[in-house]
Amino acid sequence: MIMHKNPWIITAEKKIYENPWISLTEYDVINPGGGKGIYGKVHFKNLAVGVIVLDDDANTYLVGQYRFTLNKYSWEIPEGGSPEGTDSLENVQRELKEETGLQAANWQVLLQMHLSNSVSDELAIIYLATGLTQLEAEPEETEQLVVQKMPFEQVYRMVEKGEITDSMSVAAILKLKLLMVEGKLK
Repeated sequence: MIMHKNPWIITAEKKIYENPWISLTEYDVINPGGGKGIYGKVHFKNLAVGVIVLDDDANTYLVGQYRFTLNKYSWEIPEGGSPEGTDSLENVQRELKEETGLQAANWQVLLQMHLSNSVSDELAIIYLATGLTQLEAEPEETEQLVVQKMPFEQVYRMVEKGEITDSMSVAAILKLKLLMVEGKLK
């Protein structure tokens, strides 16, 4: 693959907004075609982490919750944030325990992805976890969660039908299905 140099020229920048989770910066730019313009970038202060679990009977677990930003209910894999400078694996293990009560003996990185690279720099790492033990869930105060154990093939069909739309969940489910079809699941 050819790596190209950055064709954008930044002539000024100003911080528009900041909170503990994100910052928004507006840049005055000269675009690749030579025209002047602006570009906004949302910087996420946490790495996004998620986990798709698979038990010995090919079941997985989804977490259902009402998403404020969407103004609708969403089914997703367990997800959360990993603050800068912390271990993403430890954080995703904590998220899995909090949201589902599950602990896993085996962990592997399933994929890494940028979630919306036209407006943000948010990076996600999604893990596959196996060797499950069920304990008590410990959801955060801001979470009203429903945990559903389902056959993986049913979850895959939910993606096909558009019933699961969260980008990390869709990517994880499709990647896991691909590994299963290709016989590459470790």
